[in-house]
Amino acid sequence: MTANGNGARIEIDPHAMLRAEQRGTNETQIVETVRFGEKFPARDGRTGFRRNFTFAGMHNGTYYETIQLMVIAQKMPNGWLVITVITKFF
Repeated sequence: MTANGNGARIEIDPHAMLRAEQRGTNETQIVETVRFGEKFPARDGRTGFRRNFTFAGMHNGTYYETIQLMVIAQKMPNGWLVITVITKFF
């Protein structure tokens, strides 16, 4: 999957997208996290992005107000390749 965000191309590895959906998030939230989230250094020269979203729903039988995405991406010449997406609910 690819999206064009803020002039930079954001490509999501198919496996990362499958796992993200299993973890309760979607492409729109992933792209918004890369575009507008807090940026931090990650392992192996990669970059992490973190952002909270209103959730206000059930996940695995428990109600949560917020979902936090942590997106790990590799910088590419024309944008970002999303390697993995981690979610936290609270």
